[in-house]
Amino acid sequence: MNLKQILTHGVIGLFALIFSASVLAHGGAKGTDTDQCKFELEPDHWIHYTAYQPKAYPAEEFCGVLPDTDTLTQLVFDYQDMRYRDAEVEFEVTKEPEGKRVFFMEKKRHKSGTVVLSLPNGVPEPGQYLIHITLVPENGERLDAHMGFVAGKGKPTSTNEMLLYAFFVLAGLYVLYLSHAGFKEKVDEIIGKIKS
Repeated sequence: MNLKQILTHGVIGLFALIFSASVLAHGGAKGTDTDQCKFELEPDHWIHYTAYQPKAYPAEEFCGVLPDTDTLTQLVFDYQDMRYRDAEVEFEVTKEPEGKRVFFMEKKRHKSGTVVLSLPNGVPEPGQYLIHITLVPENGERLDAHMGFVAGKGKPTSTNEMLLYAFFVLAGLYVLYLSHAGFKEKVDEIIGKIKS
């Protein structure tokens, strides 16, 4: 396989990754084993969690890392099991490791299966936080679930952005290879050394 074929395959592969990465946004697996945005209440019974900071990042969804601290933050929970919709649910957010409460919602039923916790001023400071969910089914024992997140680290670079940058770098190098005889000669020389 020559360099032109290698570069062509690399660019095509990277292009395919860019479009497939959005499909994998919440883990990519049919099941829930790789989705980092879920609470397991019981084996095979889940609550899905998504965080938003709509004033600062209107079109973004977050999970384990929230970029800002002092902006409207909405934590959205979706029950994925109909039987939990008749249960009373209590929510609490604490600053860790000290366990200081920054948000609390009394237990109540959420028949729609979706709960939105709105923190108008976000969380008070950068650091580690823990979401506590306590669910009390009508006829069953109390269930507790916890999920941590970090706030105030700035907006992380997404996998899609990284792949897009890599795609443009590879595409630029490929165009340079095809259009600049000196660059092509150097690349071919390096590949010749690698082969031998």
